[in-house]
Amino acid sequence: MEFIAHYDKRRDRSQSLAVHLAEVSALAEGYAMKLHLPRCAALIGLLHDLGKYSDEFQNYIKSAVGLLDQDVDEEAVDPIERKGKVDHSTAGAQWIWSELGKQGAESRVAAQFLSLCIASHHSGLIDCLAPDGTNVFDRRTNKTDASTHLTEALSKADGAIKERMDQLANDPQLRNELISAIKNVADEQPFFNWGLLVRFLFSCLIDADRTNSAEFEHPHRRKRLGEAPQWQELIDRLEKHLSGFTSARAIDALRNDIAQHCLDAAQRERGTYTLTVPTGGGKTLASLRFALHHAQKHGMERIIYVIPYTSIIDQNAQVAREVLEPAGTQPGCVVLEHHSNLTPEKDTWRNKTLSETWDAPVIYTTTVQLLETLFAAGTRDVRRLHRLSKAVIMFDEVQTLPIKTFHLFCNAMNYIVEHCESTVLLCTATQPLLHELDGKKGKLRLGPFNNRSNEGSELMPDVKRLFSDLERVDVLDLRRPNGWSTAEVAELARKCMQDHGSCLVIVNTKAMALALYKECLSHGYDHLFHLSTNMCPAHRKRDLVWLAALLERDESVLCISTQLIEAGVDVDFGSAIRSHAGLDSIAQAAGRCNRNGRHAKRPVYVVNPTDEKVGMLEEIKVGQDDFARFMRDFAGNAPEFGNNPLGEAAMKRYFTYYFFNRSGSMPYPVEPPKFERTDTLLNVLSSNGMALAEHERNFRTKPDLLLRQSFMSAAKAFRAIDSPAQGVIVPYGDEGSKVIGELCAKYDPTTAYELLRRAQQYSVNVFPNVLRRLQDEYAVAEIQEGTGILYLNKQYYDDHTGLSELPVNKQETLTA
Repeated sequence: MEFIAHYDKRRDRSQSLAVHLAEVSALAEGYAMKLHLPRCAALIGLLHDLGKYSDEFQNYIKSAVGLLDQDVDEEAVDPIERKGKVDHSTAGAQWIWSELGKQGAESRVAAQFLSLCIASHHSGLIDCLAPDGTNVFDRRTNKTDASTHLTEALSKADGAIKERMDQLANDPQLRNELISAIKNVADEQPFFNWGLLVRFLFSCLIDADRTNSAEFEHPHRRKRLGEAPQWQELIDRLEKHLSGFTSARAIDALRNDIAQHCLDAAQRERGTYTLTVPTGGGKTLASLRFALHHAQKHGMERIIYVIPYTSIIDQNAQVAREVLEPAGTQPGCVVLEHHSNLTPEKDTWRNKTLSETWDAPVIYTTTVQLLETLFAAGTRDVRRLHRLSKAVIMFDEVQTLPIKTFHLFCNAMNYIVEHCESTVLLCTATQPLLHELDGKKGKLRLGPFNNRSNEGSELMPDVKRLFSDLERVDVLDLRRPNGWSTAEVAELARKCMQDHGSCLVIVNTKAMALALYKECLSHGYDHLFHLSTNMCPAHRKRDLVWLAALLERDESVLCISTQLIEAGVDVDFGSAIRSHAGLDSIAQAAGRCNRNGRHAKRPVYVVNPTDEKVGMLEEIKVGQDDFARFMRDFAGNAPEFGNNPLGEAAMKRYFTYYFFNRSGSMPYPVEPPKFERTDTLLNVLSSNGMALAEHERNFRTKPDLLLRQSFMSAAKAFRAIDSPAQGVIVPYGDEGSKVIGELCAKYDPTTAYELLRRAQQYSVNVFPNVLRRLQDEYAVAEIQEGTGILYLNKQYYDDHTGLSELPVNKQETLTA
């Protein structure tokens, strides 16, 4: 009897189970080398599908692909009825639990880590203890043989597979490498670190399994990425680019000096460092310079640049692409963008085939994607996790990190630097003092990985002087007791245009941006722009290029924008107006005014629009309150802050207030109905004390498990942002319409990969409440039934303001 793992109907060929197990084992072993867990990964790869040797699974898969006919073959089953009901993942978990568990206490600990990975490889990491105290792990490993088919699978497994299983399970080095890792990570947060350790190992298995399955089904599909250039080649390209810069202006000399300090710092040991540079200081290329040289020195595998918003990732990636992928270079061979959420959240076969694995030298991704890789449910995101080892990970505008994730983030970054041979660099003008958080819950440890004293962690030698040298604006607090009407803000913008030639107005909500834009339309400006995340990346990119060119020619430009323009967008306005927000947001807005120091100080006005509703936006509301508190301090003693409300001392005071007010949010609190009880995800992913107490109360004993976390329950509750958005492809321009047409006409996984990459530039992330309203109006449709990938009716996309909830163009019929 032939035991098959997968079947390719198009080519009428099967992948034998033995081949699949052996190849996944080899891939996982290779991925885990950098984690120093190759034998562990090899064993779980070999055993993950052991249950597929059962007749029940073989009859199911052969019926599903047509090798068995229900009308003819007695063994045939109804594949639709049996889908998801044949357990093939528990058998391997049970075998490891039994074989290693009988070798002693340490082997039993190792057995839980390995068994958990195998049992979870289709669902995402399961709970060890459920929130109600139920021992889910024991229940899984104690399933009956009739359900898991372990005995049958062992009797039918290929001889070479069984021989290799026994060899690995009885190799003392396997147990030693895992026990050594478990002991090594047992520092201030042992349970949290053990959870990350098993998730990293799990990542190796998931990536190996998905990669092998995809390669079998598409054997002739060439890998999208070519040979990765050596770091020296990329360094040469960047240094050539930097050598073309002049120092005609004072600010140019300062930027060159910052870049030089980054080059010098690249020779430091691996660790966690800060790059504190005022906006406009040229940190985008300076930090890339650090990363390339540092990666070369320490033999890193990749550079991962984490951007706060999907709205600006394309501009940042384009800067790197223009330098690192010159003409004649295969597009995408060096720089990979990964940020859009076009595919549905739940994992499907197509998603697994289309998932990007961050397998490129330079990755640009978002904070949300990074956090979901670390903590989200399922198998789609965790697949990339092992790519965070042996990497330079740079966070741009780290102060935008969701505050509820602070302790989770700090603990994870400490783990990645100290145990995964990576370096983390926090880049911003407004460092959020993550190293001063509550150490018992997890604070960021700064400095070299072997000396985490927080000393020597800043790349710039004199931050205070740097802020003084780059002071280019005056912040003028114009908040009123009764606020500003939309018309009054528009009138202030008109006056700024008259006095300074150009003006940037930044508000806190998309609704306010649209209302103010409409108010300004009646003023008859030559160049009026609207920017928000309702516009797709290609749309924003076009408008930003046009806007920047106009500003460079000193044209009269008024731009109404949400805060998307505050991070990583290189524009230089003559004046700015910022809707009341936190001091960090005010500083980012100021960085878009007189950015290149072409004038004497220019004004940045802070106003409080009455029509802007931020009651549900807690972080903005708290930021507003703390800004008001800081401004009272500043008014009373400006010299204490160097007479600069945007300087280093000012930021430290502001974040001290902000952190004190939000400390209760930092461990990621959860409550019903999103979670079974009131708790924090930090607790649930650490010692899980409340679940442990429930177990002791119900069973009068402690569970004999080192890992007690409610992994799946926590992952389902985790959201990097409170309302996860669904990507919708929009018909912006001819290319957007063309991409939609091609996807609707031919949705084949062998071609959809590139189509979806193109579609990222024409997608808008839509929150659930807006998506429901659009669906009610039949304004969105699936590109093909069952894909979950949506596109927008052209009637609902405005060429100036983007996606609209109301029709703005002539009617169009949606067909899939």
